[in-house]
Amino acid sequence: MLRSLNIRDFVIVDRLELEFAGGFGVLTGETGAGKSILLDALGLLLGGRGEAGMVRTGRERAEVSAEFDLPGDGALAGWLAEQELPAEEGVVIVRRTIDAGGRSRAWINGSSVTLAQLRTAGEWLADIHGQHAHHALLRADAQRMLVDVQAGALPLAAEVARLHREWQRLLRLQREAEVDSAGSARERELLSWQLQELDQLAFDPEAWQELNAEHSRLAHAASLIEGADETLAALGEGELAVCAVLRHLDARVAALADYDAGLGDVRELIGAAAIQADEALYALRRYRERLDIEPQRLAELEQRIATVMDMARKHRVAPEGLPELARQWRARLEMLEATADPARLAVAAAAAAKAFEAAAVQLSAARGPAARRLSQEITEAMQTLAMAGGRFEVALEPCDPAATGLEAVEFRVAANPGQPLRSLAKVASGGELSRIGLAIQVMASRDTSVPTLVFDEVDVGIGGRVAEIVGKLLARLGRDRQVLCVTHLPQVAACADWQWRIAKREQGGETVSEVTPLDDVSRIEEIARMLGGVNITATTREHAAEMLGRR
Repeated sequence: MLRSLNIRDFVIVDRLELEFAGGFGVLTGETGAGKSILLDALGLLLGGRGEAGMVRTGRERAEVSAEFDLPGDGALAGWLAEQELPAEEGVVIVRRTIDAGGRSRAWINGSSVTLAQLRTAGEWLADIHGQHAHHALLRADAQRMLVDVQAGALPLAAEVARLHREWQRLLRLQREAEVDSAGSARERELLSWQLQELDQLAFDPEAWQELNAEHSRLAHAASLIEGADETLAALGEGELAVCAVLRHLDARVAALADYDAGLGDVRELIGAAAIQADEALYALRRYRERLDIEPQRLAELEQRIATVMDMARKHRVAPEGLPELARQWRARLEMLEATADPARLAVAAAAAAKAFEAAAVQLSAARGPAARRLSQEITEAMQTLAMAGGRFEVALEPCDPAATGLEAVEFRVAANPGQPLRSLAKVASGGELSRIGLAIQVMASRDTSVPTLVFDEVDVGIGGRVAEIVGKLLARLGRDRQVLCVTHLPQVAACADWQWRIAKREQGGETVSEVTPLDDVSRIEEIARMLGGVNITATTREHAAEMLGRR
């Protein structure tokens, strides 16, 4: 579960250090106080999108970090070990920063990680259901994914999609081979000839750099020899040679240093200069010995350079781009050769179709029981959410083979007794959609192994007795995992095991958010505020105390 969350310079949050308990907890407060901002910070830690607007005005960067208990099933621990991000003492530490330019960095257990790694770890640590999650349930892809999650078939669904792509690829190649076999033959011949030319050129990028360096040296050999000879003379010939002068000065200053120790640093500098000059003289003599004018070798190099440059100009690339060009040609040639035989492609396509069908049938077999179970559970939940007699069905309609399988998934609902089942997207009103969406999320979360579930105002659009039932559903979820919920409803808040109030205030001319854990007395006041608004009376306090007493 989530142990702690530390936030600094995030939106209107200056600095917060929060310690979390288990069970069902709620975050309440006035609209705009920053309740959802805390969950946005948590979402950022789990791999959500980061942007410059998240950095508090006038600050250089925002920083969010958290500690999670390592889930007990071992899956995350194994993945962390594979990624060389081992957890210590059963704790996973996650940190992320966003700077004012929108650049992001992330760490897990002290080691820098990619955003993809952060998201992968986040899937094991917490599951966040946003305010508008129920609207996503109107999309066919979201409905299908929910069924596949309940069926434990997401890997199989991904494999079905891959097999379908391969099948379609082979069919496309088969059609191309049947339509333009003559044109493909001409292109294969041209590519083979061009590749033969490049192979004969035997271009090597590293050798090309060395060749140009050698050419530069030989082309300027006369100037290099003249310059080396002049420098050797200045360094080592005659009484006024640099090396001789420095050695003389070194000895002279050494003698003077016997009278004044303050010359010690000067002597060290001159001595070092003398040593370096002697080393330069030695190195330059060795370099000069290797210098020679080689007209024959220079001609060979110029011929090789001209040959390479001609080939590069012919194909309109830089010389360094010739290997990549050859790679592209080989890939194209391999593809054309693969399509040269339509009959062979037809056999391969038939085999791919068979593999797809086998996997798709297996996926259909997994979806069926999951769809029936989900239909029954959500129908039962609807009866408690002011939709008595309502029905919910996950319909699996056969369709043409597709990347998504052999059936279309559609959520259908009848909100009232006697009504026919119709598409969720076409039937449900706003309030009904909120309740059905919440039922789906709660039922789906019940089967997940994620230890922390977060609900951000998912109870919007409900109230009264239904709100109390929702609170009890969330409390039931919190018996065997950590459940965090941002809510405006006192009925939901009263069902929680613990409660925090979030408020904003002025500080130094700026607006900041602050979080206050509530004790039993403070909870009565907060629930009363949620019930009665600005004017809190003894009656609302009594009502609040009664609601809390029913937990």
